[in-house]
Amino acid sequence: MMLSISSLSWRKVAQSSLFEWGRLVKSKSLLVTGGAGYIGSHVVLDLLEAGYEVTVIDDLSTGVAAAVPQECRFARGDAGDKALLASLLEERQIAAVLHFAASTSVDVSVADPLLYYDNNTSKSRVLMEACAEAGVRHFVFSSTAAVYGAPEVELIATETPAEPINPYGASKLMTEWMLRDLAAVSPMRYAALRYFNVAGAAPDGRAGQSTPACKLLIKVACEAALGKRERLCIFGTDYPTPDGTAIRDYIHISDLSAAHLLALRHLEEGGESVVLNCGYGRGYSVREVARMVEKVHGRPFPIAEMGRRPGDPPRLVADGGSARETLGWRPRYDDLEFIVATSYRWEKAPRY
Repeated sequence: MMLSISSLSWRKVAQSSLFEWGRLVKSKSLLVTGGAGYIGSHVVLDLLEAGYEVTVIDDLSTGVAAAVPQECRFARGDAGDKALLASLLEERQIAAVLHFAASTSVDVSVADPLLYYDNNTSKSRVLMEACAEAGVRHFVFSSTAAVYGAPEVELIATETPAEPINPYGASKLMTEWMLRDLAAVSPMRYAALRYFNVAGAAPDGRAGQSTPACKLLIKVACEAALGKRERLCIFGTDYPTPDGTAIRDYIHISDLSAAHLLALRHLEEGGESVVLNCGYGRGYSVREVARMVEKVHGRPFPIAEMGRRPGDPPRLVADGGSARETLGWRPRYDDLEFIVATSYRWEKAPRY
């Protein structure tokens, strides 16, 4: 007997024993939005190694098709396309969704806030609605430390008030709120992972950051060192920090990917919804990062000092204890030189 999803409300679907049985049978079937992007593609590789069946949806606006492994089913499309989402969720009996599709540039969000509220908030609402109607029980969300704004604390805990100072952070926080409210009235459980500054490439070189015109500091610095960019621009040298440049907590992409798998397993094993920080708990200034890239590169490269960009806080460093305690997360690559070296090697010899 097949259930007609279109003829039932999501509440009735969630209560259907037949539907729940089908979800359990297909518990290894996942949908990853933005799976052709930097973070999503790394997580997809780890999911496949863990034995999951993965379907990727990506519009390739910033992602790279070659980053999607052949073992995946790939649907080129918009993560806010309700009809496409409904079809994928039902056809492939998706048990869990990992949501990475988003716009991520702070300064662009300040210049074009409505774009960010559309891509990051409105389309996430459509995705949640499709998941609710299809009876998807588990949802892992790619959030950001930008939800905190510019807190005047050394280490940012999940209890630190969320007061974003740019539309990027606000758009992500609004999505967290929607997940919270949906989970309160449905069987869905979620994990929202608030990333600090993600950097590096897979240690074995199988994946890296290939987004065109990427603005991530370590990638940009490596590109400048290798002559792929004219120079590295340091935006802001008058912050209230020891050397005047902004301080960030840089987390290696492989450690972040591992946190996603642990978050998924937490939900699969009956864990409650969680909001967790993903960071190491130590910060480096822009100048310190630039010096490390020079060390790995073996010589100086062009650097220019510019004014501050709108929406950038002076310091963001995580209290990452929540992920360690809740998920048993044990980072392996908490070393700035290693992070830079993996990024540098990728820029010298990218696979795609």
